[in-house]
Amino acid sequence: MVRNFRAEDEGKRVITADGDEIGTIEETSGSMAHVKPSSNLSQSVRRRLGWAEEGEDMYELRTSKVDDIGSNEIKLKKNL
Repeated sequence: MVRNFRAEDEGKRVITADGDEIGTIEETSGSMAHVKPSSNLSQSVRRRLGWAEEGEDMYELRTSKVDDIGSNEIKLKKNL
């Protein structure tokens, strides 16, 4: 199980299991973080993450979708 998000995770890149950038962590709170999406984030990735509405400034990301929290980036699970 992945640890909860911490304040030091703010500013880290969020990437898919394949290495595609999704966005950047802007705020953290326990098992949830708010992600500012990359401008080129595809609609299919948005749907898999439950981020169906376009045009939002930030989206929620829960640790249940995270595979690894590294020193510079947060990697999502392969099968979202």
